[in-house]
Amino acid sequence: MQVILLERVAKLGQMGDVVDVKPGYARNYLLLQKKALTASEDNIKAFEAQKAHLEARNLDSRKEAESLGAKLDGEQFVVIRQASDGGNLYGSVTTRDAADTATEAGFSLDRKQIIIREPIKVLGLHELEVNLHPEVMVTITLNVARSPEEAQLQASGKSIQELAAEEEAAADFEIAELFDDIGSAAEDDDAPRDVVNAAAEAESTED
Repeated sequence: MQVILLERVAKLGQMGDVVDVKPGYARNYLLLQKKALTASEDNIKAFEAQKAHLEARNLDSRKEAESLGAKLDGEQFVVIRQASDGGNLYGSVTTRDAADTATEAGFSLDRKQIIIREPIKVLGLHELEVNLHPEVMVTITLNVARSPEEAQLQASGKSIQELAAEEEAAADFEIAELFDDIGSAAEDDDAPRDVVNAAAEAESTED
């Protein structure tokens, strides 16, 4: 099926290009999202008549996207979720979660603009792509943690696995110290008995 693109579409073409696509892709995405028109003679003529207007509108929207992208690119947003000790989430973080979190921070985003390449099902830092415009793509990071304090530690570069290992090592150290203290106390209790036994042995020898 042939369509004429009304804007740039990644891996497909630029505004004004007539391209061949699968009918399902055309109907369910390109035409539905108003990114293209069927490449009929009337539609091609209509596009040519509106081309200058469409290009001007695209330029304005691109400038707005570039302005927002300059502020948004590289930003990190904290998402608090419940998870197991091993870092596995009870559920997953979605594009809606990412959009809501960014919007709360002052960046108006729609979930359809956010691309999650792999499901987010564990704690940690996750990079996402944000499609602000067909020609403007930026990257943000979601810091998924169980608490603000944990998010702060993750932001400093520590993973949940490293944090768990540090906590386990600290617990082992405390246990070891406790046994050392118990051992020292036992030795102190035995000391008077050793003195008494030594004195008794000395008396026995004198007799």
